[in-house]
Amino acid sequence: MSISVTTRLRPVRTTLAAGLLAAITAAPALAADRSGEGVTVVPLKSSIAEETFQTILVMKALEDLGYDVGPIREVEYAAAFVALANGDGTFMADHWDPMQVDFFHSAGGDETLYREGVYAPQGLQGYMIDKKTADDHGITNIGQLKDPKIATLFDHTGDGKADLTGCNPGWACEKVIEHHIDTFGLRDTVTQNSGAYSAIIADTITRYQQGEPVLYYGWTPYWIAGVLVPGEDVVWLNVPFSALPGARQDVDTSLPDGSNYGFQANNQRIVANRAWAEANPAAAKLFAIMRISSNDISAQNLKMREGEDSEADIERHADAWIAAHQDTWTAWLAEARAAAE
Repeated sequence: MSISVTTRLRPVRTTLAAGLLAAITAAPALAADRSGEGVTVVPLKSSIAEETFQTILVMKALEDLGYDVGPIREVEYAAAFVALANGDGTFMADHWDPMQVDFFHSAGGDETLYREGVYAPQGLQGYMIDKKTADDHGITNIGQLKDPKIATLFDHTGDGKADLTGCNPGWACEKVIEHHIDTFGLRDTVTQNSGAYSAIIADTITRYQQGEPVLYYGWTPYWIAGVLVPGEDVVWLNVPFSALPGARQDVDTSLPDGSNYGFQANNQRIVANRAWAEANPAAAKLFAIMRISSNDISAQNLKMREGEDSEADIERHADAWIAAHQDTWTAWLAEARAAAE
């Protein structure tokens, strides 16, 4: 299977939705062993290249079930949820739950979207600084950056404020960071640098390698944890208290060990158009039972960081993962086919 990941989502409600609705009405008559034959799938993914691997695994499983899987359409999260709800896309493999719960509910929630099971569990996220600066100055909590003397340690622009490598606009995490800056009284001493995360984190890593203090938002699973290793190169910062925006304002973000990084632990889940999923029980079952470890995702992401980042490379990584988990893969397909009988 040759997978293209370059096509971007366009205003295609009239064309894509028509195709998907046709596929929905045709789905019940398909044979159980090739239950998806003749049914179109439109995969969606954010601009994060490191989410391609997870997406391709789902695509390959759907193709093994006989579905006609099209190329990945790249669109940022908020728009992706709306596209899925409207039938302009079939599934997205990397719904970060609960961080993106507002996007989910804004697009219609359970009435228009289908999500069952957990694809990749327990991803952490939060603020990190280099261990040397943390040890030298006793920094353990981002609230300490309210002190201008501490904040200026991370000033790379000369404005006297700490430069925090943050999130792309539209990822949801950038809103949490801005909320934290306001709630923790950091507006006068900390600036979130938003933009293409892959570019700004590369600059952050270069600064670290040059011996400069660094402050950044990070998450797992992601390749950064293999380059800037938590506990060795960098440390997580706690927050003064739990403080999330929107529907999660009363949520306690503390972890079982008592740490509080300011963000809930997130599961990556497959989210799909509900009408399509209900008309395609084999695919719906597959979405509910597929599961991959965060360690496997991080390991693949690191290969991309080291240069194996072409479409062919990522597809090869997916094929290798399937080969290494063939019994699990076969069991998934058997259970999915049984759901269509």
